[in-house]
Order: sequence, then C-alpha cells, then structure tokens
Amino acid sequence: MSSATVSRSATGLAAERERLAGAASEVERLIAELPAPAARDDVQRDAAAAAHASVRALRAGFLAEHAEAVYAELTAGRRQRLRVDALVTVAAERFPGLVPTTGQLAAERALPQSGKEGREIDHGIFLRGILRSEPAGRHLLESMLQPTPRALRLLPEFERTGVLETESVRMERRDGTARLIMCRSDCLNAEDERQVEDMETAVDLALLDPAVRVGLVRGGLMSHPRYQGRRVFSAGINLKAISAGEITLVGFLLRRELGYLHKLRRGVWHEQPGRWHSRLVDKPWMAVVDTFAIGGGCQMLLVFDHVLAASDAYLSLPAAQEGIIPGAANLRLTRMAGARLARQIILGGRRIQADEPAAALLVDEVVEPDQLDAAAEGGVARLAGDAVAANRRMINMAEESPDELRAYLAEFALEQALRIHDGDVIDKVGRFAGRRA
Repeated sequence: MSSATVSRSATGLAAERERLAGAASEVERLIAELPAPAARDDVQRDAAAAAHASVRALRAGFLAEHAEAVYAELTAGRRQRLRVDALVTVAAERFPGLVPTTGQLAAERALPQSGKEGREIDHGIFLRGILRSEPAGRHLLESMLQPTPRALRLLPEFERTGVLETESVRMERRDGTARLIMCRSDCLNAEDERQVEDMETAVDLALLDPAVRVGLVRGGLMSHPRYQGRRVFSAGINLKAISAGEITLVGFLLRRELGYLHKLRRGVWHEQPGRWHSRLVDKPWMAVVDTFAIGGGCQMLLVFDHVLAASDAYLSLPAAQEGIIPGAANLRLTRMAGARLARQIILGGRRIQADEPAAALLVDEVVEPDQLDAAAEGGVARLAGDAVAANRRMINMAEESPDELRAYLAEFALEQALRIHDGDVIDKVGRFAGRRA
C-alpha cells in the first residue's frame, strides 16, 4: 500500500471518527431529555429507539470499514493482549461514541433488566465488528485463551496443595485428575458472573498444573429444597440474575464462550520458555451428569471429550423458550447430533432422557446412578492414555476451527445483545425465574 493511500485511509478514519462522536453526543442529548426507559410512553419509546438506531447504523458502518484499524490502535498494533472487558473499556476512552462509557455502564448495571437503556447492544455491534475481522478476531480469541491473572496468582498454591476452594467451585487434584465440583447448591449450579469467573479460574489451574493429566467436571450435592441431598450438574443460566440486570454481554455471555468453554476445548494460551511446538496447553476433559444438564449445563457438555450420565438424568436447551440464544450450541449441537435433532432440542424444546436412543448422539456412556462413581474412574483412566491428548486436539481442530468459532461468535455477540434487551425476554425470564425459585 502506497504512503498516499495510507494517508487517505487515515484521513477518512479521522473524519468518520469525528462524525460518529458528534452523532453519538447528539443522541445522548436527546435521550437525556426523555424519562427513564421504564417510565416512557409509546411515543417516547419510539423516539428513543429511532435515535439509537440512527447512531447504531453509523457504528456498524464505521466498524465494517475500520474494525482492523480500530483494533490495532487499541492493542498497539496487536502487541498487547486485552481481554474483552479491557478492550471495551479502552475503546470507550479512545473512540468516543463507539461504545458506552464506564459511567454509562455503571448506571445501567444498577438497574433491573426492564429498566435499562440497552447500551450493551453497542457492545454487541463493536464486538461483532472486531470478531468479523480475521486478524483482529483471531488475536482476540487468542487473548481470551490466556490464563487469568487470578489463576496465575493462585497457581503456586494449587500446585503445592492440589486444592482450590471458591464460592462456586471446589477442585481437588487426585491421582493425576483435577476433580472440579460445581457447588452452587442453593441455585442448582445456575450460572452467573461469579460462577463463570470461578469456572475459568479452575479450568486454568487444571490446565497449567503439570501434575494434572485429565480434568473431570461434576455437580455437587444440593441444598435446594426440591433436590436436597442430590447431585445436580447444572440448571443453566441464572434467570433471576438476568431479570435483576446482573448478566452482562461482556462479563458473562461472551466471557463464558471465549473463556472457560473455549479453554476446555482448545486449551490455555501460555507462552513458556522452551515450549516451541505449541503455545496451547490442553488436556482431556470428562463430564459426569447427575439429575439434569439444562441450558448452559447442556452447552457445556458439547466441549467435553467424554460425557457420562446417570440413566435417570436428562438434557435440555430451553433457550428459545426463554427468548435467548444457547451460546455456541447452535454451532456445536448441529454438528454433533445432526440438523433435525438440533432443531427439535433448540427450537422445539425437546428434552432428551439419558436412557433414550437419541441420547447416544450427546452422551458417551449411561449407567445406573449408583454406578456413576466407578464409571467415572474408568473414564478418566481411559482419557489418561499417552496418545489421547494429541488425538483429541486433532479431532477438535477437524470439528471446529478457531475461525469457524470466531465467525459464529461475531454474529452471536450482537444477536444475543439484542435478545437480552427485548421485551419478550424481560417478561419471560421474570416468569421462568419465579417458577424455578
């Protein structure tokens, strides 16, 4: 590219940047003159929607043209690795009007979902643009595969003791297996931002600890009155947290997909001196399903190498009934179970019993509940074989390349942001949360 072309491109970017900032400022002035979202009448709601739509069209166009340049500026030419939360924070500072400011997000976070302006939709527009760009999106995926600072801080202690205790997760290393127990017993392991952070920490530690050969994930014993004393794998996303406005696109919905779920499949990006053959540290993982794996719990199973289930357990993905998108399950379940069964489960809400024939497409092994412990030990022993890690790495590459996941999550970022702020979702999650209480 000639220096004249570069100069024209830079001039165009500067002009569009200024135009976007001015348009966003004007929209903010209009919004500030309106009542809070929950207090608006139909005319005011339409006015707010039209104002947001006008500047969102500018944001989408700006990113379609300049996403790679924007990302390069935010990451010092891709020399810095920023996680998604840091990326949107820096973007707000460097590109006024492109994404919500820290103050706007803090005000939004304090509100229930029904009272929000829907500013995370602008995060969705931004992250769709970044992930659509091949160089920027690849770099962001790799950045999200890095171990978290929390995990690196806890690693020496875990290597020494083999024990991790957090609010949501307990993990113990025993006989070369990291046994990760989800222990939100009061809410049936329904995920919120706290649990996502604890899960990513645990997965990082299991992957980084050289004494661990295999990871195992299982639900703990519940104190919830309906399942007192029983193990439960997961009830999926915490609908009460959505209704309360505590589930965010960046802090939960994308962190979960780009963080611990992607690490379970691909490994952790860890640059070590002398490690020349790969920057990824990956290991086989097994899931043990007691009682049920609903929603996000079922999504988790799609990235495991071996899924063991009790014969009385069931799997379901009720996201369409709740009004949201089930993470990357639309990508993974279709490939695993076929298009017809995937549509029945995702669009139709079909529940799959572990002992029915269709479950063989989702579950590797089904045993009676009293045989789960013994079967789990047999499963981790098989996964500890010397050639298992290399072969699962190649299978995962054949099933889902990083670019395929990047392209899917680009569209997911915006579609999910739109969904969680739609009126039908706000109504549905309130009713679902009440029924699950």
